[in-house]
Amino acid sequence: MKYFLLLLLGASLWSCDTAKTKTEKDLSAQEIVDKAIAKAGGAVIANAAIHFKFRDYYYKATRQNGVRTLERCTDAECQQQQDVLRSDGSFERFRESARLQLSDSLQQLYGNSVNSVHYFSVLPYGLNDPAVKKSLIGEHRVKEQPYYLIKVQFAEDGGGEDFQDQYLYWIHKTTFAVDYLAYNYQTNEGGTRFRAAYNPRRIEGIRFVDYKNYKPARQFPPLTSLDSLFENNKLELLSTIALEDIKVMPCPEC
Repeated sequence: MKYFLLLLLGASLWSCDTAKTKTEKDLSAQEIVDKAIAKAGGAVIANAAIHFKFRDYYYKATRQNGVRTLERCTDAECQQQQDVLRSDGSFERFRESARLQLSDSLQQLYGNSVNSVHYFSVLPYGLNDPAVKKSLIGEHRVKEQPYYLIKVQFAEDGGGEDFQDQYLYWIHKTTFAVDYLAYNYQTNEGGTRFRAAYNPRRIEGIRFVDYKNYKPARQFPPLTSLDSLFENNKLELLSTIALEDIKVMPCPEC
């Protein structure tokens, strides 16, 4: 009787492990990204104002009811110079509250610059934008930790002028944190970058991280090879990307 109970218990545990493994493997790219965004505080990001300082600029993002306004200023009060990028893609620059006349090419250039900083500041939140095309391309271990590999490309319609760029995100299989990302780009002769997150912290329910920014020796190695190059110290550290003085004000207070 005791032997039978042991067999039954063993079969039950095996069944649970099998079901768990199957569930993990059956997650789609969309489900993985949804979990990652939820864990990072996506519900707060969607209706909040986020302020931070990055290098020589002050940034503010306001998102409410699907509408967003992204700003960059040269001073904390946004009096000297203010860049404003709106949900419809329109860009404006103000100097001492007076609107400047800019060519279309400069509006595109400055708008992309503003958008890029805000995009990386709240990753993985932007991975559900309409122009994003996601796919699960495998699983890797980095520093003994298990990760899903999510490849991201952009549709030409709505993907911006850099829609041909490719991204790869390492999303932890248990915590669903984005701990690493890599991308290649085509502008200015092109190249590849790998970013490792550090200094994770939560502010008003949102997970913020800083990044160490690396460059491989080859111009365009496979993005899937970069975690191995990172572990073997084959990447060159170019810079650190750190957000300072972060403040979050959930709406309607925003």
